[in-house]
Order: sequence, then C-alpha cells, then structure tokens
Amino acid sequence: MNNMDTVVSKVSKNLAPRVPACPDQYFTSADTTFADVYRMAAWLQQYYKKSATAREIICLATEDKAVLAAALLAGLGRGPALLLPHALSAKALKRMQQATGFTTAIGDNADILSRDTEILQPQPDAGGTLCFDADSQHELLRLFTGGSTGSPKIWSKSRANLFSEGHYLVEKFGISAEDHIVATVSPCHIYGLLFSVLIPLLSSATVSKATPSFPSEIAETVQQQQATILAAVPAHYRVLRHQDVSGGSLRFAVSSAGMLDPGDNSRFCDRNNIPVIEVYGSTETGGIAARSRAAGETAFTPFATVDWKIRENRLLVRSPYISAQVPRDKDGFFVTGDRVEAGPGNSFLLKGRVDGVTKVGGKRVDLEEIREVIKQQAGVEDCFVLALPDPSGRENQICALVQPGHSSKEELLTALQSVLEPYALPRVIRSCSAIPMTRAGKYDLAAIRRLLKP
Repeated sequence: MNNMDTVVSKVSKNLAPRVPACPDQYFTSADTTFADVYRMAAWLQQYYKKSATAREIICLATEDKAVLAAALLAGLGRGPALLLPHALSAKALKRMQQATGFTTAIGDNADILSRDTEILQPQPDAGGTLCFDADSQHELLRLFTGGSTGSPKIWSKSRANLFSEGHYLVEKFGISAEDHIVATVSPCHIYGLLFSVLIPLLSSATVSKATPSFPSEIAETVQQQQATILAAVPAHYRVLRHQDVSGGSLRFAVSSAGMLDPGDNSRFCDRNNIPVIEVYGSTETGGIAARSRAAGETAFTPFATVDWKIRENRLLVRSPYISAQVPRDKDGFFVTGDRVEAGPGNSFLLKGRVDGVTKVGGKRVDLEEIREVIKQQAGVEDCFVLALPDPSGRENQICALVQPGHSSKEELLTALQSVLEPYALPRVIRSCSAIPMTRAGKYDLAAIRRLLKP
C-alpha cells in the first residue's frame, strides 16, 4: 500500500470525531465553543432529514468560521454538496446561482442573495450525536474559485480530499489544543478554509474570529490573542516587513497562495524571530510541498502523502487531495502548469509557470525572470510582467506594471537596458500605487490587464 492509499484508508475510518474532544474550549476566540459547533452541525443534519435538500447544492454564503465548520461536520452525513463562493457579493452569488441552480444558502445576510433563496442560520440548540456516512469519497464541497485570471472555475472536493489533508497538516505542523491561529485570508479560499476552519476543527485549536488584513490589525490581533500560528499570504508579509507582529507568542507562520519574496521572508523572520513555512499547492491539487528558508531550504520538499515526478520540466503529482475531475494519466498523475527542476534529495525548485514563457522576435522570454530583474532594481517595491498582443497583431510585447518606491519610469528603463537583452525589455511600463490583488492574496490578472491596456 502506498502513502496515498494509507492516508485514504486511515481517514475513511475516522474523518472527524463524532463528539468534540474539547467541548468547552472556544473554537472562535471568546465567541463560539466546540460544543456549539457540533450542536450547529446536528441542527443542520436534522434540517437535511426533514427537508428535500439531500441532493441539492447549498451555498455557504458566510465567512463565519464556526458556521463553516458546522457545515463541514454536518456534510459528513449523507447530506447535500456545499458550494463555497470565491466572493460574498450579490454579483458573484448571482453568477454562481445561475451556474449551479442552488436555492438554499447558509448565512445571515439576505441582501447579497436573491429573494427566492432560502437562508439557513444554524442554531447551537440541537442535541444528539452526529451521523457520519461511511463513503469518504462522497462529494462534500465545491469550491467556486475566482482565480487570478478572472475566469472562475468549480472544483469538487470529497470528504477524503479535505479531511485527509487537514489531518496531515495537523500532524506535520504539530498543531494541538494549545494553539491559537490567526488567519489573514478568507475561509472562502482553500488555504483559508484549511487553516481557519478545518485544522482548528481537527486539532481542537482556537482560531481568531476576525480576519485582519491591515498591518496594524494583524499585529494587534496576534498580540491581543497571544496567537501561536499566523497564516497569511505573500502580500501581507510584504506589508509586515517592518512590523513587530509576534509579541513573543508566535511559534511559526505559514504562507501560501503565491510565491513569497525571499527578502520579505527574511525581514519578517528576523524581526519576529520565527520561521515562515511556505506551502505550495493549488485549489485543485491541494497541498503539494513546503519549505522553510529560515532552515536553509531553497527547494520544496513534497509532503509525505504526495508522489511526484518531473516530465519535460513539468511537475506531475499524485495525492489523496486532488479533485475528482482533474485529468490524470494512466498512473494517476496530474500534469501541473508549473516548471520545475530537481533539487537536492527529495526536493524540487519551482521555475515558474509553463504559460509564463513566451517568444518575442523569435526569442524565448521567461516573464518570471524579467519580473525578478525588475524587482531587484532600486526604487521598485513590486511588479508584475505580462506578454500582451502587440497593437499590430504580429506578436506579443512585454508589459510591466510597477509599484515604484522612489524611482521614475525613465530611471527604471535606463537601469533595465544594462541588464536585459533588447528583445526582453518591457515595451510598456506603467506604474500604480499597489499591484492589484484578489481577496485570496493572489495577483488579480484581470485588473492588471485593464491597467496595462492602452
């Protein structure tokens, strides 16, 4: 039996405990206990039995972490599939309703849902033990991702997909009831869902009810609640470079949803005296690998539950976390869109996206390499590089959106001319106060394209 089979077998037998291990402990800080979460889950299961929703899709129109945890627990019975939106806005929910046809939602904000949608508000007043179905491969969740391209997709997750990853992360990072987690990313994103809902549920750790995003808010929340784990995205580590966050309580931080700049990493680690563990993965694949630059790691080491190999410079993975509709080869491997090269031992180095390579004037150009060169120039805070069609329509042209510190566009172009080949020089350079980001902490490609248009 390989690693993947072992994990699936283990989790199939014990997706989650039927009663909370620490019933009186707070699930969300000073707000909702684990006993309350389980009672809300029982309320939902009773509702499912009494109604005709067993085969419907129910939209999770809430960011309340305790309610989301209750919905996941209730879904371990033979209940409806849950739909997790990429944004809680009337526009986004209307588009999801048109795509999926859901008529019921869990939440408390009627203003963002259509008038004919039934809204459920789980109550922590139900008794009894939760009922769990034995089928661990039953669909539990559909994630409606916004994506950095602006073209949302739906990815399906089985109970085993989600809970096996949650169990593995709890064990890997040694998370327990002694921990308090602060997450700066919405639980509507798979990374936020794992670290602010599923991991606390499985480890009995407490999670902050708030999802802070501004530097002062993040530091204040960590320090007031004496958090031991910070789960944030690269954009937040960038603005936290000069901020004392830990207050002495944090034991480590986690970063995902994009590549963390080495300089931002080292400054945060040095200032707060804790490591930042970078987790690499995607919505459709789940977590794949991790590294800690503070421990001298430049390459990513795959999780023990993930099989991997390299084919024509592309990463292929096989794991129990991959969504059911993801295409696989005859051996069960999924071909990712990332270019890699082998690192020391059982590790690999990420070299950028396959779609990040283009040709200009017949020359191969790596957009990520150009971005790194620009970021190294004096006076540049951040940048994003794209290949967009030339107005003539004959070929692509390199375009750069730059967040400047104190340098001008002319100074930047002069500096780049000394380090880049002529064909790799950006033909369009535009500046902005900040590179647009999605709520999940990823670069907003649709917004960036709009800013780079003539």
